[in-house]
Amino acid sequence: MRFCSNCGAPVAKRVPPGDSLPRYVCDSCGEIHYQNPKLVVGCVPEWDGRLLLCRRAIEPRYGYWTLPAGFMENDETAAEAALRETLEEAGARVELGEPFSMLSVPHVNQVHLFYRARLASLDFKPGVESLDVALFEEAQMPWPEIAFRTVGLTLKHWFEDRKRGSFGFHAGDIRPR
Repeated sequence: MRFCSNCGAPVAKRVPPGDSLPRYVCDSCGEIHYQNPKLVVGCVPEWDGRLLLCRRAIEPRYGYWTLPAGFMENDETAAEAALRETLEEAGARVELGEPFSMLSVPHVNQVHLFYRARLASLDFKPGVESLDVALFEEAQMPWPEIAFRTVGLTLKHWFEDRKRGSFGFHAGDIRPR
């Protein structure tokens, strides 16, 4: 960041009074510009034991499979973001369940939150950010082609929980390899 979004003056990175971390501070208007992690929200859409995945039509990880998810927008709840992203990426309507996994990805300043969900119908189609959408049983899961570690871990938790007969909430951290 080079300029204040409030007044346009140059900013300096320093620890403001009463804080403990460096922030971009405008010496002209006094605005402190906080930069915080972004929330990526999606769901694990299920139909009769099969999960709906989207093949990405955008970078990063073009051509790889993922759960429908994306950045949460201002003025929406996490649940609304999961529903919107599922409709945008997979053309699918879902009945949202409880939060299922929350994974912090500090090296890219993100938190990924996935809800359990049931497809309302088999009426789905690729959105503009997807090349394809398909239902997969565990044995058919394209594991080597999963786009993100957060998605792979969420899928593994889902299948493990299903085998156990009880779904729980999973939280964790994804660190650089």
